[in-house]
Amino acid sequence: MRGVWCVRQAGWRLTGEVKAGQTGLAARLCYAIDCDPGWRTRSAVIEGEAGGLPVRFALSADGEGRWACDGAPAPTLDGALDIDLGFTPATNTLPIRRLDLAVGGQAPVRSAWLRFPELRLEPLEQLYTREAERRFRYHALVDGEPFVARLDTDVFGRVVYYEGLWVAELAFPDGTGPGKDLAPVSEDR
Repeated sequence: MRGVWCVRQAGWRLTGEVKAGQTGLAARLCYAIDCDPGWRTRSAVIEGEAGGLPVRFALSADGEGRWACDGAPAPTLDGALDIDLGFTPATNTLPIRRLDLAVGGQAPVRSAWLRFPELRLEPLEQLYTREAERRFRYHALVDGEPFVARLDTDVFGRVVYYEGLWVAELAFPDGTGPGKDLAPVSEDR
């Protein structure tokens, strides 16, 4: 899994590629997400293959909560300001940056969630709580069951630790280089 953030004149762009096989579904997915300067998702393109079949989603959003998928209105996603790709924690950075919560603050989020491995687009109600400078608690109700995870971020707000699911790899084996700050955050930060 790799992801790259870049600043654009109109906001932010996240691009990445994921190769998965541990879910019982072999997949290779590439994504490009454009956000406005306030970190609201404005477009997302996901393409590749899963289970030997082609995958393509082209989403657009007006930044006020209205979405289209492949050019057709997607009213089930109304109210969502963020895309959440179920195969990468990179998209949790979007609401973390957009909300800019103070320590102790919390806020509900409605996201346009691309489930994985189902590859089904649906709304997902979430709650983010900022527990410390670089630590968040994530809550969602998935298929009627509560899901809770700790998310640690780097100084930019990128998720580097997703409790029970994922940990960022360091840039170099000796812990030096641009990824040196990507280790899980200690409890007191």
